[in-house]
Amino acid sequence: MVTPWLIALAAAALAGIGEWLHARRTARIARLAFGAEGEPAAWARAAPALRVIGLAAAAWGASVLISYDPVGGDQTPSPRASKQLLIALDVSPSMLIKDAGPEAEKVTRSQWAGKVVQGVLDRLDMKETRISLVAFYTKSMTVLQDSTDKNVIANMFDGLQLHVAFDPGQTDLASGVNAALQFARPWARRSTTLIIVSDGDARAELGQVTLPPAIADTIVIGVGDPNKATIVSGHSSKQESLSLKTLAARLSGTYHEGNRLHLPSDVLARLAMISPNAGGDLGERDAALIALGAGGSITALIGPALMLVGLKRSHARERRARVTTLTGAAT
Repeated sequence: MVTPWLIALAAAALAGIGEWLHARRTARIARLAFGAEGEPAAWARAAPALRVIGLAAAAWGASVLISYDPVGGDQTPSPRASKQLLIALDVSPSMLIKDAGPEAEKVTRSQWAGKVVQGVLDRLDMKETRISLVAFYTKSMTVLQDSTDKNVIANMFDGLQLHVAFDPGQTDLASGVNAALQFARPWARRSTTLIIVSDGDARAELGQVTLPPAIADTIVIGVGDPNKATIVSGHSSKQESLSLKTLAARLSGTYHEGNRLHLPSDVLARLAMISPNAGGDLGERDAALIALGAGGSITALIGPALMLVGLKRSHARERRARVTTLTGAAT
């Protein structure tokens, strides 16, 4: 497999050959272009090297971004993970209603919830983290356990009609929450972040809740229009914000009204399973964006810069004087 570094070296080599050929040709007309001394401005002598560096940087950045997987990550999972992300996902038919998202063109509640949860997935330290998912509708069901594949998690939110695996009826939010809490009981103390995603359109009887020691953080994400109801399965459905806020309070967690907004950065920064380097050190994707922007800018701007200020000042003044004289003589 061709790596971005090999592509950058190849681009630098081709650019270097091109600059060498160009230098040979321009050497023949150096006195005509740059005056009696045959030399450009001092900074312009670095133009060939700058072009080579710019093209190599742009090639490296572009090749990294083309092959970059924003979900998969590039870390090798540790055989003994120390952190857990546990997601309790509402898969009832009401989650397929298209009334979510900040844009005029709405998406389903499930799809928008996936975009909100993606903010967490993007910051996971997958070398030390495992992801489990419990789906709930009329009962609860373990869908994934100890997964290291973020793509699988993302696909769970992308229009999959998981409700067909359940008997129809009312959404049992309590079953999903209790199943998730039971799932986390064997895990290490304060190793787990619990995320509950629902529109709150469910039976309200949660019963007694006892958080296992493994739960370090809990976030309840509400999706669906909290003001306007939509008819589904014979009843009106909207985001029941009050029920979800009550649930978050009983779990000593945070409620996020996620129908329009992503999770705030300060909430993400506090999560136990977030990589300590997330948002801190420069990642490969950020470096590639910087390299592509800087390399492309250098390559694009070096030509106009040479035209404007590529000559020595003395020769530029002489040329302007000659142009002025010729113009005066012509008139």
